[in-house]
Amino acid sequence: MSASSTEDLIAEYDAERPVRKLGGRVSALVTVISLGLALYVLWWTFFPGAIQPYRIGFLAVVLPLVFVCFGRDKERPSVLDWLLAALALAACLYPLVVFDEFIRRAFDPTTLDIAAGLAITVLVLEAARRTVGWILPAVCLAFVAYAYWGGWIPVGWSIGHKGYDLDRIVVAFTMGTEGVYGVPLDVAATYIILFTIYGAVLDHSGAGKFFVDVSMAAFRRSRSAPGRTVTMAGFLLGTVSGSGVATTVSVGSVAWPILKRAGYPREQGGGVLAASGIGAILSPPTLGAAAFIIAEYLRVSYLQVLLYATIPTVLYYLGIFLAIEMDARKYGTRAVQVDAPRLWPLVRRFGYHFSSLFVIVILMAMGQSPFRAVVYATLLAFALSFLDREHALTPRRAAEALAAGVKGVLPVAATCAAAGTIVAVVTLTGLGLKVSSLIVGLSGGNLIATAVMCAVAVLLLGLAVPVTASFVIAAVIIGPALTKLGVSFPEAYMFIFYYAVLSEVSPPTALSAFAASALTGGNAYRTMIATWKYALPAFLVPFAFVLTPAGGALLGQGTPWQIAWTFAASALAVVVLAVATGGLAGPVERVLCGVAALLLLVLSPVPIAIGSGLALLALAVHLVRRRT
Repeated sequence: MSASSTEDLIAEYDAERPVRKLGGRVSALVTVISLGLALYVLWWTFFPGAIQPYRIGFLAVVLPLVFVCFGRDKERPSVLDWLLAALALAACLYPLVVFDEFIRRAFDPTTLDIAAGLAITVLVLEAARRTVGWILPAVCLAFVAYAYWGGWIPVGWSIGHKGYDLDRIVVAFTMGTEGVYGVPLDVAATYIILFTIYGAVLDHSGAGKFFVDVSMAAFRRSRSAPGRTVTMAGFLLGTVSGSGVATTVSVGSVAWPILKRAGYPREQGGGVLAASGIGAILSPPTLGAAAFIIAEYLRVSYLQVLLYATIPTVLYYLGIFLAIEMDARKYGTRAVQVDAPRLWPLVRRFGYHFSSLFVIVILMAMGQSPFRAVVYATLLAFALSFLDREHALTPRRAAEALAAGVKGVLPVAATCAAAGTIVAVVTLTGLGLKVSSLIVGLSGGNLIATAVMCAVAVLLLGLAVPVTASFVIAAVIIGPALTKLGVSFPEAYMFIFYYAVLSEVSPPTALSAFAASALTGGNAYRTMIATWKYALPAFLVPFAFVLTPAGGALLGQGTPWQIAWTFAASALAVVVLAVATGGLAGPVERVLCGVAALLLLVLSPVPIAIGSGLALLALAVHLVRRRT
């Protein structure tokens, strides 16, 4: 596919890309403002000040940029867009001009305070509508209605409250640290923007092309090599893009012709692409935006969240590679000759692109904050770009990379600011504890039933709103239901995180699968089912986090011995699960393997022994069937 066709397809299915193709003076203005914000964020990392003015100033720049970069007209902003941008700038700057008095007036706001706060709230919801669609603003408005009319809810209902007037709601949204300027926006203004800048610099330095090339060269010529290549390319490229849809399309534009020549059906090829793309959001070293919010909510380092995700990531990709091996035999795929450089010469020449990824983890392990670690990694990627004359980050290209990083954070920032209004309502009304009590009551206090209900709720929520917003909403409303039954906060949040991400590959609105089917020309529904099969371990393993006493070991919590045997049992579960879903074994073997996988994921000695026995029995039945 051409670069323009790829960008068009990404823009159609991925909200995390500026929609308008700006040109001329408007484009130059946006680039200059974005560059200024990028430099300010980098400077603030080393010379931080008060956090609340920083959040307000960040939104004062981001919100006008959203109205300029997103809108119905795909070529240029309208007069209304410029007016909204100006209003957003004025409303956001107002608290900074009178900041000390503004903070002191939180319990007795003036009419101007309320007017500015109301304007910011409306503009944030409009920005969210433009970037991620109308459903998230509609959900936010539903929460506003709940806060306002809560007093009308019958007393016998468990979610009723006394009700709050509009002034009190607006104050909660814009004059404190629980609303628009709360933790979600703080994460966007610190963690996420630094990582999007890093990804843009890495991409402009030629790393994206190198990651695809090295994936093409890494595997020998075999019938399963094309699928393995796509999976590796998705994992590596995802560290640059940070988006499941963008990774799916970017890899697919290069790899789908190879998969097609190898003999993959359109739906199965699309499934490999979508599962590989979404895996990058689940995987260290960058993960998705929600992972940064987990670090803030848990008050742990981002490195700790990376450690939580390590074993589940290995299990996820083990499942994909096994499914690829099964499909290579099932569909009779064949080796494909790819015009790619040889692996070791390629790594010797361009392997330096890996170094900045390692630097992030190493610096955090040495005690550096994730902010400084990613800035140092960005500087390293910038310096190393001059080893390749074609991708050297000259002043102009460096400015473009920094501006691209800021533009990439716009939809995330709008989403986080809008999600902050939901957090404010939950805090104001105590809705989280009320809903958690309701869920626990409906499940009869049974942890299994509660976990299933929570998983379904997060998936349904993820069908309507982006991953970051669905995680924030679920964490404050659904999370307490799990912790109330004894699940630890890390296990509960990682459970919610995985299901929020997996909503992108869950029917009926799996965006990554839809994008893959649009690229391959396959049936969208069958592509979703194929993607679900590849990603199945990621749907099951999180239940082990919350339902089993040893589940925390899958998140790296426990002794080395506990972590080792739980990983071994889970890996065996993934292996037999691949057999159960692969379609190569007979029905008896597949049933035995399916039951064995579920028993192994109980992570308890007796179920593990029974599950291992069933797996051996399935192997024996298969060998006997082959002989006969």
